[in-house]
Amino acid sequence: MPFVNVYYPEHQLNNKELKKVSNHIHQSLIQHFHIPKEDYFQLFLPYPSQHFFYDSQYLLENGEKRTDPMIYISITCGQGRTIEQKKKLYQSIAEGLHTDLDLSTNNIFITVNETTLENWSFGQGIAQMDNQKEAQ
Repeated sequence: MPFVNVYYPEHQLNNKELKKVSNHIHQSLIQHFHIPKEDYFQLFLPYPSQHFFYDSQYLLENGEKRTDPMIYISITCGQGRTIEQKKKLYQSIAEGLHTDLDLSTNNIFITVNETTLENWSFGQGIAQMDNQKEAQ
């Protein structure tokens, strides 16, 4: 049940590249978070580059630097993934985007925000995931 928001600099990625970003994120979630293939909810939000601020070196090793374009990926999901699963997810997304789109892994910022099942409604005004938990 991940809901993914991807913030990217407007005019930096075309529709074909955005689809590749989407596919890499989704395939990584399937592989490392074991989500169903059909659990596919993503929103891409362009931003003017002058509206995004960041430190070029914070927590990077060996004198590496961030440059434009920066991509920010925010994944909201249910609880229960291990630290190892999260680390593998981050690595999988970053490596895939670097290989396929030549984006620097320094410029791919990822967060995972976990929330409980009753905080989700997939439509119809129903907390579907909480109902599944009660049925178990």
